[in-house]
Amino acid sequence: MSERFPTIKLDNYKPLRDLVFEAMREAILSGRLKPGERLMEVQLAEEMGVSRTPVREAIRKLELEGLVVMVPRKGAYVSGFTLKDAAEVFEIRSSLEGLAAALAAERITDDEIALLDEVLKEISEAVAKGDINELVKKDGEFHQILFSASRNDRLTQMINNLKEQIDRFRVQSFTNPTRLQSVLTEHKKILDAIKRGNAEDAEKLAKEHIYKVEYNVMDILRKQMDFEEEPL
Repeated sequence: MSERFPTIKLDNYKPLRDLVFEAMREAILSGRLKPGERLMEVQLAEEMGVSRTPVREAIRKLELEGLVVMVPRKGAYVSGFTLKDAAEVFEIRSSLEGLAAALAAERITDDEIALLDEVLKEISEAVAKGDINELVKKDGEFHQILFSASRNDRLTQMINNLKEQIDRFRVQSFTNPTRLQSVLTEHKKILDAIKRGNAEDAEKLAKEHIYKVEYNVMDILRKQMDFEEEPL
């Protein structure tokens, strides 16, 4: 097996094509498959120890999610993003997640508050261990619970339409070790405002959190990107 992919464990409840898709998707989100990198079916199949068919199917599915682009006469590439792309995603995310936090402050249940408290404990443990993969997972769970607590299905759907882009930037953000403890602190402040039922504070703190994530991610992207060329 390649170091770029985790061992694919055959699951009686999931077909091989789904396991390969999940492995490739995670590799893209984690940055092990980099923006602009060409996806060679034969090479990927060898790395994962599978045939080309599930790899081909996974690439098609990843294209539908916007994580892969097909270039005529050249093949499949991991999709890239410009600073403008990132700025637009964060602009939308800030408004939508701010609204979600405000609505959650008015509509959240005691069970959801208990869930958020538990997730924050798990985030704290991940920060202490420096476990980035777990931190990314739990950070996503925290935000998803807030979306659900807004009791606005259309709002949740709008945010989830950006899920792939948000997930990629979330991984980027956590590559900066100085952000780990800050993320925990910011989440605690948001939850405290929600517990107090203060919609205005919850919205303000949620937006500030997204602005800080954006600042961090944009700084990382500026260092990584070649400004002379647009990514694929």
